[in-house]
This record gives sequence, structure tokens and C-alpha cells, in this order.
Amino acid sequence: MPVNVQEKIPMGVSSCLLGNKVRYDGGHKHDRYVTETLGHFFDFVPICPEVECGLPIPREAMRLIGDPDDPRLVTNKTGIDHTDKMKSWAAKRLVELEKDNLCGFIFKNRSPSSGMERVKVYDDNKIPQNIGEGIFARAFKKHFPLIPTEEEGRLHDVLLRENFIESVFVYKRWRETLAEGTPGSLVQFHTQHKLMLLAHCEKCFRELGKLVADAGKLDTQEIFEKYQQGLMEAMKIKPTFKSHVNVLQHMMGFFKKVLSADEKKELIEVIETYRNHFVPLIVPITLINHYARKYNETYLLNQYYLKPHPTELKLRNHA
Repeated sequence: MPVNVQEKIPMGVSSCLLGNKVRYDGGHKHDRYVTETLGHFFDFVPICPEVECGLPIPREAMRLIGDPDDPRLVTNKTGIDHTDKMKSWAAKRLVELEKDNLCGFIFKNRSPSSGMERVKVYDDNKIPQNIGEGIFARAFKKHFPLIPTEEEGRLHDVLLRENFIESVFVYKRWRETLAEGTPGSLVQFHTQHKLMLLAHCEKCFRELGKLVADAGKLDTQEIFEKYQQGLMEAMKIKPTFKSHVNVLQHMMGFFKKVLSADEKKELIEVIETYRNHFVPLIVPITLINHYARKYNETYLLNQYYLKPHPTELKLRNHA
């Protein structure tokens, strides 16, 4: 199943990661992976909560204090409280972002406004704990609970990076299915994502399958709402070597009547080599793609598992 790389996908991003000089010290945190690699496939919507809520550049550094579940945003030296200003701006900005149809968001890590997790929160004794969320990041995730989110620092972890990008592409395809809104479109979406779901979460795969089986019997809106919740929960679960091997062996079964003895031996050896962490996932995937085309195995050719994102991103090239 080819991935359309012509149309860029709308993606929210902390403005400083694009090289914009919006940080408290007048600098930036340009992330070249974001701009030079992901930038080929995503249309970025830059956001700097501090600047957009009315604070100047440069400005006094800020931090979170108090209750980690509802902290206050105050300046480090003068203790000026900007919490209400930030929350008021965020409420309006999030409504505006609904029009941008974002399919993901990359936050700046450790930021008191944009950090997604492990942000320092200072207690009454001025002792920090890495247990907080940035005020805007928290509000974003609450307003858009289904949209995949990640921090730029965590994108350096190849497994987290792949899972995030894969989730973004899934979410975009889901939005297109949701726009069509018919039981038939849901069945087609689920059919094309079966092996991907199986790799992420076998339990979720089976539960979503039961839901789709009732697509023509229950209220369509209810079915879609339940499916999208289960879908994005499944995508949060990272596939393992074991789950990938399970899917690879499942796909091998489609060729049992057509592969020659040598081809079957080669495929088994390649899967075992991947199982032992000697080659990256792209190796068995490439071989199965080859056999799927050679023997015109339509079901597999229509599976997004075999090409969940553009090959140029090289997300499956790590061992």
C-alpha cells in the first residue's frame, strides 16, 4: 500500500525547534532532524506559548511551582505569576488550532509551558521534582486527546521516533476515513491496518475487529467513536521484536503454496536473523514486499504494515 508523500501533513511544533528566536534568552533550539528530515513530509504550524500569550523576547525565565497536577507558572527571580495569562491564551488558541487539522505535535522538552512530561515542578521548599507537564502541553493533550504527541528529545530514541511518526500517518488516514463516515470505509480502514494493529497490540486488534464486525448493526457514530479511541490507544503501545516476528510469520503463511523450497528457506532465515537482532526490520519487510509483488498477494500489498510511512524516513533501518 503506497504512502502518499505529495501532500504534507499538518503538524504542530514548538516554534524554537524550527530555529525561530523566541526563547526567553532570545535564542532558539533548532532541531535539524525536525526541519531537514521531517520537514519534507510535514507542514509545520509553529507555536511559542510564551510569546503568543504576550510575553516579550527576551524575558525572565519561568518555572512551575506548587501542585504538580495544577502548577503555577511564575518568573524565577521576581515571582510574577503568568498562569492565568497562559491558560486564557491557551483556551483560545486551542480552539483556533481545530481549523488546522493537526495530525501530531512535537513539543520542546523540559519547557514549563511546552514540556510533555518530566518537567520540573518546585515545591514549597523550592525543591524540584521532574513530575510535571508544561501548561500548554497539558491543555493541548486534554483538548486533543487522540492526536499523537512527542518531545523533540525523545525523537532521538529510534523506537519512540518510529512509533510517533507511524501514529501520525495512521491518524491522518483515520481522519480521512472519519470524513467519509460510512461502515464500508471503516471496514476498509480496519482491513488495511490489521497487521499493523496486530504488531502493536494483539488484544486491541481483536477488540477492534469485534467492533468492526458490528459496524452495520450499531449506531455508526458510536462505532466510529469507540473505534478511534481503541485505535489510538493501540498505537501508543510500541511493537516489540516478538510481536513483529509474530506478524512476519503470519505473513509467511500467505505464501505457503507458492514459495519454492529455497525461497521459503530464505524467508525463514531472514526472519530468524531479525529475531536475533542481527538485521533491522526493513530486511524481512523488503523480502516479503518482493514476494507479495512477485506472487500478486493482494491482501498483503494493501497492508499499511508493509509501508506505514515514507521509506525516505528510514525508520525501520535500525537493528
